[in-house]
Amino acid sequence: MNWYKTWNNPLKNVLWWLVIIGMLGSLPLAYTRHQTETSTKNVEFVFDYRDLLDIADIQTNPQSFVTQQLKNMKAAGIGSMAVYESTLAEFKESRHIEMYNSRDAAALTQTFGDPNENFTYVLFKDSATQQKLEPLIQKTFADLNVGIKPWSFKNRNGLIIQMSMDEATIKSMDPDPITLQKLKEQGFQIVIRLSNRRPFVTNEMDRFLKQMYDLGVRRIIVDGNEVPGYTEENTEVNLNKMADLLNKNGIGLAAIELLKEPQKGFNTLAKQTNYNVVRLHSFTEKDGEKLTEPLKKAELEDRIQGVADRFVLAVKDRNIRMVFLNGKPVKSLDKGKLADPLSAFYESLQGKDGAIPRIQKAGFTLGVAQPFEVKATAWQKVASVFMLIGGLSLIVLMISFFIPEATLVFFVLGLLGLVALHTLSANLYAQGLALASAISAPSIAIMLAIRTIRSGAAAKWKSGLAFALWTLIKTSAISFLGVIYEVALLNHITYSLVLQQFRGVGMLHLLPIAIAGVYLLFFSENNTYSDKIMNIRRILTSFISVLWIVIAGIAVAAIFYYLSRTGNEGQASTVEKLFRSFLENTLGVRPRTKEFLVAHPIFLLGAYLSVRYRHAIYLIFVGVIGQLSIVDTFAHLHTPLHISLIRITYGIVFGAIIGLVLIAAWEIVTRSWKRWVPKLSK
Repeated sequence: MNWYKTWNNPLKNVLWWLVIIGMLGSLPLAYTRHQTETSTKNVEFVFDYRDLLDIADIQTNPQSFVTQQLKNMKAAGIGSMAVYESTLAEFKESRHIEMYNSRDAAALTQTFGDPNENFTYVLFKDSATQQKLEPLIQKTFADLNVGIKPWSFKNRNGLIIQMSMDEATIKSMDPDPITLQKLKEQGFQIVIRLSNRRPFVTNEMDRFLKQMYDLGVRRIIVDGNEVPGYTEENTEVNLNKMADLLNKNGIGLAAIELLKEPQKGFNTLAKQTNYNVVRLHSFTEKDGEKLTEPLKKAELEDRIQGVADRFVLAVKDRNIRMVFLNGKPVKSLDKGKLADPLSAFYESLQGKDGAIPRIQKAGFTLGVAQPFEVKATAWQKVASVFMLIGGLSLIVLMISFFIPEATLVFFVLGLLGLVALHTLSANLYAQGLALASAISAPSIAIMLAIRTIRSGAAAKWKSGLAFALWTLIKTSAISFLGVIYEVALLNHITYSLVLQQFRGVGMLHLLPIAIAGVYLLFFSENNTYSDKIMNIRRILTSFISVLWIVIAGIAVAAIFYYLSRTGNEGQASTVEKLFRSFLENTLGVRPRTKEFLVAHPIFLLGAYLSVRYRHAIYLIFVGVIGQLSIVDTFAHLHTPLHISLIRITYGIVFGAIIGLVLIAAWEIVTRSWKRWVPKLSK
């Protein structure tokens, strides 16, 4: 036992040094991530060409409308068009062909049709159109083993496809060559929407990708839930072939953010193409529909401004390099006319406080989206040892606040466990150690602040204001230790591209609160374990009053409200959204509300009062929300590091300023109370 105590008792100080050494060893990995996410500044705005055809289809002069809108888009900064695999329906919408079923064709030719026939009849617009489209249609249906033969009507050539029109119109074929040539001539970059609806044939896909590359295509967006080449059988073989073809032809992928479920096979293609991937933000048709509603001028301007803010945030705060715009025609019964969101799009991009000038001001340029250049360092393997020892030390330090006698035991067991976990799964090890470190750092920071007050050290400070500011800075610095380990352990490009998620982050929102709360109630006093057990027993056997029930209800409501405001699904009122927009537009980076308006100011006030009042320790405890928020900010791994760093800096600075205002208000109220109460008693 004496031998154990000899090693265990000084271990806590050693652990702090190991944490600091591990942090210093991890910093180069954080820097390489910063280099990676700032390696490309091109932002590409893409419009869905199929949606443009849908809008044009309801216009008086469809083709003239398309021509004019293409010019408008070019002027607004939309430099790319997304073109889908063609269908007969799209050829018809583009006015390249006319299409009839057997009954309509019989009426057209004034003949009696065969009642047992339900074919598709196609007429080409002119001979030039026929030359470009007929080989494409012939090949597509021949590959499907569908009969096809010539047909003509009034000197216009066509085809009879021996398939019902309902089915024939949805069969996919290569993109419309006429549209591709037209867009190319007008200076648009072309992005292809490629599906997995056609059988995967290596030679055919190679031919297609080479043809697309020659037209300037450098990126495809997967259309549907499966990437091209994904099959239930031989999936890996086909995906590897598809990846090889993409690499051979110099074409990359776009990862659509916020999908309900990942596209099948996408991660495999991304990995096999060496992560030639850019993140894509989709402005959906439903989003565009909100810009066509019958609104007052001021309301519409607010929505347009909101769209501009959304695009800027996507690029600046989420590493988005491609913005995809959708729109559809809408019948406005209130106004008695047809509407579309195109003019609102142009206004949001180039109007007052438009997105594109603000994006360019932030250091980005309009151009073809490029993938991040993944930066690497030879220090990675050496740093992994520092991260293991330092991260484990941080976790054991947290445990030592509760069971200091077992510090050595937990360190040895933790070391063996982490080595075994790394052998089993390197990914699980990295995420587990990152999460545990992220939870430990803010917990330790708050528990140290509580211990300082409980021990009476706070009361020795001559200036409560100096103690409060120093405690906020020191506590935030300790919490930041968790950030370093979190970022270094999860510095792989898949996290920046959100191809891999940091799982378990929800625990970070609650566990530090629970850990600090348990420490405050049962372990912060310098007493024996038997005394701690007696305190627990006393609380558990206490009579419950109505006041306790009310307090518990308020606490539960506060927790639910806190959770409703946390994460990507967090809810915010309209007023708060306007306030957030104001902060974003004014500061460039918006600090988190719960940090600078709530947690940090209350923490500062509590630290100030704790010099004179020991019960102010409960205000210190509220500050745990701000400390865990510091670490949680960096858990958004798709956000650039410098943005997160600015965000938490603003949070601390503005939180300190508001905290100083609270302190001043406290002093004014208490001094006024002391001055006036004696007079009133007389």
